[in-house]
Amino acid sequence: MPKFLITVILIVIIIVGVLSFVFLSKNFREKTSMQSSQPTTEQSVHKKIAMIIAFRSFRDEEYFIPKEEFEKGGFEVVTVSSEKGTAIGASGGDANVDILMEDLNVEDYDAIVFVGGPGAYKYIDNKEAHRIAKEAIEHNKVLAAICIAPAILARAGVLEGKKATVWSNILDKSAVKILEENGVIYEEKPVVQDGKIITANGPQAARDFAKKIIEALSNPV
Repeated sequence: MPKFLITVILIVIIIVGVLSFVFLSKNFREKTSMQSSQPTTEQSVHKKIAMIIAFRSFRDEEYFIPKEEFEKGGFEVVTVSSEKGTAIGASGGDANVDILMEDLNVEDYDAIVFVGGPGAYKYIDNKEAHRIAKEAIEHNKVLAAICIAPAILARAGVLEGKKATVWSNILDKSAVKILEENGVIYEEKPVVQDGKIITANGPQAARDFAKKIIEALSNPV
C-alpha cells in the first residue's frame, strides 16, 4: 500500500477519534449539568426549627450552640419569644426575636425547641407555651426542651408516661419534682429521647442535645 494512502487513512482515523471525543465530552458535560441542576431529596426538603427563648435571661449556650448546629446542618432557625425586639441572655448574648409565641403556627415547623435559663421559669405555667407543646405533639413534630424547660412540657401534660431529664442540683430538685408530679419518668442523664421528645439537663449537654434533634429530623420515625 502506498505511503501516501497510509498517511491519509491515519489522518482520517485521527480526525474521527478527535470528533468522537469532543462529541462524547459534550454529552457528558450536558448530562452532568442537568443532574447538578436538579435538587437532591435533601436539598428540596426545607426544614424549619422554632427556638423558644425567654425575652430576658435565656441561657446563652442552650440557644447559640444548638442554633449553630442547626444552621450548619442546613435548617432554618426562627427565634420565638414573649416579646418582640432583642432578647438578652443571662450571660449577655443577644438574639433578634422573629415572631411572638402567640403568633407561632406549629404546623409550619419540623421541630419546636424550648431553651432554658432563669427567664424560662416564667414559661412553666404559660398558656401559650403549653399550647405550643401540645400542638407539637398533635402534629407529630419533634419536641425538645433543655435545662429548666422540660418542666414546661411536664406542666403542659405532654410528658406523662414519657422518659425525660431536667436541670437540677444538690440543693434544688424542684424541677425534678415538677416532672414527677406530672407523671414523667425522670432519668438523671444529660440527654434523654423518648420517641420524638428530646430533653437535656443543661448547657453542658447543649451540643449533644442539638445533634440528637438533627438526628430525629433526619431519620423521622
